[in-house]
Amino acid sequence: MDFVTTTAGVRLPHVIYGTAWKKEATAPLVTQAITAGFRAIDTACQPRHYREDLVGEGIAAAIASGAVRRDELFIQTKFTPAAGQDMSSIPYDPAMGLPEQVKASCAVSLQNLQIDVIDSLVLHSPLFPYADLLTVWRSMEALVDEGYVRQIGISNLYDLAWHQKLYADARIKPAVIQNRFYADSGYDIDLRHWAKDVGIVYQSFWSLTANPHILEHPVVQGAAISLGKTPAQVFFAFLRTQGVVPLSGTTSQEHMRDDLESAAVTLDAATVNAIAALLAPTKQ
Repeated sequence: MDFVTTTAGVRLPHVIYGTAWKKEATAPLVTQAITAGFRAIDTACQPRHYREDLVGEGIAAAIASGAVRRDELFIQTKFTPAAGQDMSSIPYDPAMGLPEQVKASCAVSLQNLQIDVIDSLVLHSPLFPYADLLTVWRSMEALVDEGYVRQIGISNLYDLAWHQKLYADARIKPAVIQNRFYADSGYDIDLRHWAKDVGIVYQSFWSLTANPHILEHPVVQGAAISLGKTPAQVFFAFLRTQGVVPLSGTTSQEHMRDDLESAAVTLDAATVNAIAALLAPTKQ
């Protein structure tokens, strides 16, 4: 599998298995994904949408089976602020200060995932005002200093100016940005260009779900037929040319295999440019 290396020196495979909304099926799906060849797993300490504890069980089962070693895996989880939690299942005391919430969430994640170090800890969503976001970032930086986390990043933030401000103020710079990849955000074109310039890896989710119009476009369909691949494989291959690392949340063993095999798909320059044009904003 191909890898990119983040500014923190962490190796990140070119496709990540996403575990949101898997509920009680999470553990066997994670084991299946790793056995199929995924070496990067994304989750969150947010019981509302993730079963992080079952992610840990799935990883442990894959390791116990001999399918993988811990040092071959990239394990990413998130600190989810209280506003993004279900109060009936929040994994830390929301009455605590923000630094204590971050530390407690990290401790729960380490226990859930049955690991000693988190490869990547992502702030699940920005906090307002900015001072609160920076407080949480400083707390995440402390977890890196203390050896509990290897790198940190941020998710669901689409405002380039805020990213630039955080980057300027951060002592430990964001290693990854994870955003929904869809037309409503203009596909983060300016943000992605800036991230590439400063060495931040851009991760995309909803890459397929939000873009049926692209998968059905004649450019993508034609490339798929020509290469003997699926439209999804063509689009994932395109994302790789853009420096984008997509998440795959499939529950299908066949699609797991297809998504992994997309790393070997090579697109010619004309196809890449034609797909890129589909993401460009329409001129009025």
